[in-house]
Amino acid sequence: MSVTKGLLVRLEALPGKEDEVQEFLGIGRGLVEEEPATTAWFAIRLGPSSFGIFDVFPDDAGRDAHLSGAVAAALGEQTGKLFSEPTIEKLDVLGSKLPA
Repeated sequence: MSVTKGLLVRLEALPGKEDEVQEFLGIGRGLVEEEPATTAWFAIRLGPSSFGIFDVFPDDAGRDAHLSGAVAAALGEQTGKLFSEPTIEKLDVLGSKLPA
């Protein structure tokens, strides 16, 4: 399967909430299991209090479905509780290497 679209979501943990953000991101994998168009999904740590999600999709429809799915809803519920307002960047994937 090829991917052409992606998302990079950046999260800045509120003071003292770093462990909770890490735990929250660990749960996210289970939420995307039910999204067939989410080809790959990664929870990442960028720094002591900076986290992110990077995921890829075959097309705009898959990305749009993800943006209205369970992870997006969970992000909305935790904004202001665990982290400040997320930054969501839509990306075009220029090349990839995925397992068969």
